[in-house]
Amino acid sequence: MELTTVWFCLIMVLWTGYFVLEGFDFGVGMLLPFLARGDRERRLMINTIGPLWDGNEVWVLTAGGATFAAFPEWYATLFSGFYLPLLLILLALIVRGVAFEFRHQRSDVTWQRRWDMAIVVGSFVPAFLWGVAFANIARGVPIDADKNFQGTVFTLLNPVGILGGLVTLTLFLTHGAMFIALKTDGEIRHRARALSLRLGTVAAVVAVVFMLWAEIHTGDVTSALFFIAAAACLLGGLAAAASGREGWAFAGTFLTLAFAVVGLFAALFPEVMPTTLEGGVSLTVHNASATHYTLQVMTVIAAIFTPIVVLYQGWTYWIFRRRLTIQHIPAEELAH
Repeated sequence: MELTTVWFCLIMVLWTGYFVLEGFDFGVGMLLPFLARGDRERRLMINTIGPLWDGNEVWVLTAGGATFAAFPEWYATLFSGFYLPLLLILLALIVRGVAFEFRHQRSDVTWQRRWDMAIVVGSFVPAFLWGVAFANIARGVPIDADKNFQGTVFTLLNPVGILGGLVTLTLFLTHGAMFIALKTDGEIRHRARALSLRLGTVAAVVAVVFMLWAEIHTGDVTSALFFIAAAACLLGGLAAAASGREGWAFAGTFLTLAFAVVGLFAALFPEVMPTTLEGGVSLTVHNASATHYTLQVMTVIAAIFTPIVVLYQGWTYWIFRRRLTIQHIPAEELAH
């Protein structure tokens, strides 16, 4: 296998890890004002992702760095053409991270509600815009013969892009509701499980429409198999939630997102950013890649450090695996 293909697959793995892990804490953040009843339940929801959210964001940082090093032409065209959406995502993630740290610093109700809204908006913006971005990458964007993006931000807000945003938004909401049902106990657990069924039904409809478009657009058999697997896992997850098996339900949405991302990358390969312009140049794993020596050095580094990072994050999830209830929120914490 060529190193360009290896690094395409590694970047696919990084984005898959980001969507399946950050996806549920985006969902938890967006559900904060709709699922919680009172401040203790809001704090409980935040505590379920408290030890995890910043580690989950490492995946997107690594994906961006790997793209810059392995496929500099892809990185340059992507970040110049998608500059405003990516800037909005970055600002949303910053505000969201600050909100997690600042919310509990004062007991003032207005103060906490404002930071709660920052968490909601900081979760909603990337959850929607990541879908817009990846849908446009799959659809194709106007790239000229010099590999420069020739559109505007409004070019990205096309029906397919908006549909992609709705797919990630609804899937992340479902994933987050499944996670809350898995990680909590008491009334909020049952509300989360019931909500996940409603959200999952909407997500299934939107996702099927997008997957059908993707198959009509690309006609790729391999991606079709992954999309079918994603749909089956989503239906299986909803069935598990309906029967009260939260662990299997969360595994269903986890695998749904994983298969969907892999299917999208499979539909792209060997292109990384197809062009919609006549006479334009589509970026591929060959014409957008770094030198062979660069890829060799990166491969050695990745082979050493990637297993360490995965093991460490797996250990973190194991340590914080138990369910939480409002009884785990001490009274003194509410008074800070």
